[in-house]
Amino acid sequence: MTEFADVLQQLQALARPDQLQGMARYGMRTEKRLGVSVPNLRKLARQLGKDHSLALALWDSGWADARILAAMVEDPTQVSEDQLDGWIGALDSWDVCDQLCMNLLERVPLAWAKIEAWSQSDGEFAKRAAYALIACRAWHDKLAGDERFIDLLPLITRGASDERPYVKKAVSWALRNIGKRNAFLRGEVLRVTDTLARSDWRAARWIASDTSRDLGSPAAMRRLERTKDR
Repeated sequence: MTEFADVLQQLQALARPDQLQGMARYGMRTEKRLGVSVPNLRKLARQLGKDHSLALALWDSGWADARILAAMVEDPTQVSEDQLDGWIGALDSWDVCDQLCMNLLERVPLAWAKIEAWSQSDGEFAKRAAYALIACRAWHDKLAGDERFIDLLPLITRGASDERPYVKKAVSWALRNIGKRNAFLRGEVLRVTDTLARSDWRAARWIASDTSRDLGSPAAMRRLERTKDR
């Protein structure tokens, strides 16, 4: 195992405290954050390789930068259910949540089975993780069948009533990425947005508008055309 103290020293050398004010403007929690850029974290992760013990130590440090690095160096095959729940419960910033989902959780089979439970969490970022994970899998898992995502639409619809900003944005992200997979799923998602647009919940109406606008964009339509050729 690489010594945690050595890695923390490397992170401190990459620190950019001048970036923290800008991060705060984007809603990122800046307490216990060094300001290390994601490209630099990725470069360091490639140098370190997969290391389960190091990942645990990095996460336990509480530093946001170290937690993002932990998601990058963790071995998906060694992640336990207790670890998943502990890491999800400790989330306190949307960017750490999303980096955890896209760098690790989408490759952990256990995580997919936890989506239902996480979607009912009281914690804003734990709940966001459920929908962020759906968004990541919808974008990256080219082999998954349509039914996998159709089955998740009721769960996503339930999340649309949550007015907290980082939950509703993740719900929209999940719907948009499902709708971009192919023409059939786009139609199913637009049926969901038609229902949400008539909801009494302001968050649901915002999600409907955000999703419909994105799926109707020129970029989304070009992507849809490309899926027809596959």
